[in-house]
Amino acid sequence: MDSMGVCNEDQQGYDALLFLSFGGPEKPADVRPFLENVTRGRNVPPERLDDVAEHYMHFGGVSPINALNRDIINRVAEELSGRGIRLPIYFGNRNWHPMVEDTVAEMSRDGVKRALVFPTSAWGGYSGCRQYHEDIARARESVDDAPDLRKLRHYYDHPLMVEMFADAIRAAQAQLSPSGREGARLVFTAHSVPESADAHGGLPDDGGYLYSRQVNEAAALCASKAGFAEFDVVWQSRSGPPQIPWLEPDICDHIEYVAAQGHRSVIVCPVGFVSDHLEVVWDLDTEAQEAAAEHNVELVRAATPGTDSRFATMIVDLIDEELSGAQAVRLGAQPSRGATLNGEPCGEGCCQIPRRRPASAQA
Repeated sequence: MDSMGVCNEDQQGYDALLFLSFGGPEKPADVRPFLENVTRGRNVPPERLDDVAEHYMHFGGVSPINALNRDIINRVAEELSGRGIRLPIYFGNRNWHPMVEDTVAEMSRDGVKRALVFPTSAWGGYSGCRQYHEDIARARESVDDAPDLRKLRHYYDHPLMVEMFADAIRAAQAQLSPSGREGARLVFTAHSVPESADAHGGLPDDGGYLYSRQVNEAAALCASKAGFAEFDVVWQSRSGPPQIPWLEPDICDHIEYVAAQGHRSVIVCPVGFVSDHLEVVWDLDTEAQEAAAEHNVELVRAATPGTDSRFATMIVDLIDEELSGAQAVRLGAQPSRGATLNGEPCGEGCCQIPRRRPASAQA
């Protein structure tokens, strides 16, 4: 059972919280089936799956993401209890066990009627938001008498999110050698997505590019809070066919660029991630570190906020907003939505991913 408790008294009409995440393998035999789930329908070459599977095998075939998420869930449960909010927490994933369909079925058996949904993505766009709506809709369709599920809003610019990243940037800066602290280049990273998907982000009248606009705004907010006037935004972890354009530059290419510009130290802040899961520890702590060493650049990486006690506080603040109907507390100016019921998108055409062409047409 992956719920953290059983159905309790209603709380302002809600009787549970669904913690919804991406999922990851927890033993070597899980790796290939997990990757096939992640990439189904995306025409990712088998050799790319082989490469990524090797990344997991460097860590014993186990992704840290589920353990990290369970730690967050435990802290959220404590925070809820401390505020007198009685919401049992259920844990479900998109791509690996506990699968969200199984979790929603468990919620139905437990008598849950209305639940809030916290996604481990802070962003708009297809992958960051609409795909979580699709997860919710798919799970509800698979279960008789499924509970109503209301997804919480985007939180990339929540004051606590910005504060946690800013503190992590300053802590990383302190880890640099004395000579490296002077003139260190601050570089923010987030997960790359296809350019076409980013272009369709947001509602049609938003002008598109919601995800990359939010990432750039978050970077500016965090840099300012940390005391940096200049910074770069780059991307990581692309996984699609090589002929499909994705957001660039890649972090490793950018390290080569900043070295050529004369920078000898870099602070990398993974602003697009809430936890140190495999894409962070491989792409940044392994590949980016190797690229930095190759170009004689000292690189330190800022921590992600998931292990910070304030992250659980922020989640419960978001819950409080829904329970009380209070105005969203946020620092940014970019559109921020995401709070919808039962898997409905935020509006017609919102973050609709372009229909993929057949593989033969992409060659």
